[in-house]
Amino acid sequence: MVYCQMKKKIVIIGAGPAGLTAGYKLLQMQGEYDVVILEAASVVGGISRTVKHHGNRMDIGGHRFFSKDPDVNAMWNELMPLQGQGAKDDRLLGRNVQPNPGGPDPETTDKVMLLRRRVSRIFYKKRFFDYPVKMNFATIRNMGLFTTFAAGCSYLCSCIHKLPEHSLENFYINRFGKKLYSIFFESYTEKLWGRHPRAISADWGAQRVKGLSILAVIRDIFAKIFTSGKAKETSLIEEFSYPKYGPGQLWETVAEEFTKAGGSLMMNTKVDKIVLRDGKAEKVICSQNGTAVEFACDILLSSMPVKDLVNGMNDVPADVAAIAYGLPYRDFVTVGLQLDRLLLKNETKLKTLSNIIPDCWIYVQDAAVQMGRIQIFNNWSPYLVADPINTVWIGLEYFCSEGDSAWNMSESQWVEHGVAELKRIGALAEDAVVQDSHVEKVCKAYPAYFDTYSQIDTLIDWLDSNVSNLYCIGRNGQHRYNNMDHSMVTAFEAVKHIQNGGIGSKSAVWNVNTEKEYHEERK
Repeated sequence: MVYCQMKKKIVIIGAGPAGLTAGYKLLQMQGEYDVVILEAASVVGGISRTVKHHGNRMDIGGHRFFSKDPDVNAMWNELMPLQGQGAKDDRLLGRNVQPNPGGPDPETTDKVMLLRRRVSRIFYKKRFFDYPVKMNFATIRNMGLFTTFAAGCSYLCSCIHKLPEHSLENFYINRFGKKLYSIFFESYTEKLWGRHPRAISADWGAQRVKGLSILAVIRDIFAKIFTSGKAKETSLIEEFSYPKYGPGQLWETVAEEFTKAGGSLMMNTKVDKIVLRDGKAEKVICSQNGTAVEFACDILLSSMPVKDLVNGMNDVPADVAAIAYGLPYRDFVTVGLQLDRLLLKNETKLKTLSNIIPDCWIYVQDAAVQMGRIQIFNNWSPYLVADPINTVWIGLEYFCSEGDSAWNMSESQWVEHGVAELKRIGALAEDAVVQDSHVEKVCKAYPAYFDTYSQIDTLIDWLDSNVSNLYCIGRNGQHRYNNMDHSMVTAFEAVKHIQNGGIGSKSAVWNVNTEKEYHEERK
């Protein structure tokens, strides 16, 4: 008699980078798993999705494809190889960009990664400063000698007298000095989180600004000088890969490959409850177009906000439930505007279509406006814009909290507000005409590092000890401000643990993006 081994039923919550990566990798082990991905939205990609509007595309948040992890790079290259010929703007501007000889031609192929220049600057008092901050002649000229002298003295003071790093404020001051912190970090951080940096854990800085300081900036400058541009180490990366039609294109491709391999992708399926029994997740109960549906599981991977995950579980101790309930988030609004021009002039040596400013995004350091950043979609990819020669397609980024007065503004109010702020900072002419617009809101875009976050280790210990077949992956699944590649690595580690029989500690899954090395540095 021949016995057929039953496939293990794996349920994955969320079709963002972590969930799709996990499903894609699990189905490469043919015949072992029956995998279903449950997604509450009608599109895949999570906050890495690309929104389409009247021929234009919006990248929600801006996503550079750069990673130190070879497995991440291999998966990206497998799905969307790097360009072998110049993109539309490369050709029109006469740029010789052939990073991958024999690679696809973006003008004739859609599934292709472009090689893009990283240009991100700070806009402060109607002047541009390099981001990350560089102590070069342009910075000194823009700040003035007096402010530069004060910043230098402040930095030296921070080298001699280190503050205890019990807050994000002290974390920044220790690395940049109090003067530069007050100019370039304080107001922007408060805009982003809605809290002053002194009320935020230093953990956020430790994950987003690893190893970055004035000394790191100086080392980067001298490395370039003394190696004639052939430095062995590239810190503060200057180039990155980017899908032709934005990050969502990659995740749409992964979703296609997942379903081709036999996976089930259930859209518009909101997870309401996770039923626990005998130390395991037994089934997931969802709402699907107004109907309750159940999915039994042998293994459960979750990239949904851990706050909502725990809230949907039965028999959770009161103290653990309180920690999950108190985890804070910051929500996000992007106001897309199609314009014929900006007032901001391209005073760099970088060539761009119609000579627009070359920035991918601009950090707005002006306490007089709520705007946090400005994305210039033309510079991420010319294929994001219906007419990249005659129009500028931008995204104004705002941080708020779901349900507050800003969040509740109508689309027309958001557009009016965004246009008024652009004019206030001198980026838009008074008689400017908005040719088209679109507003996109994202809940729980940024897991925050205050309130009950200080007790998150207790929550993690309870989940690992009491739900043995559960893997929390991704940014919201772990309540950690991961980059896209970090979220993918949490999925890789979860899949490895599953392949090894689910035996032993899950620490490798939780420890992704906790190293002290700066996440945009490669050797």
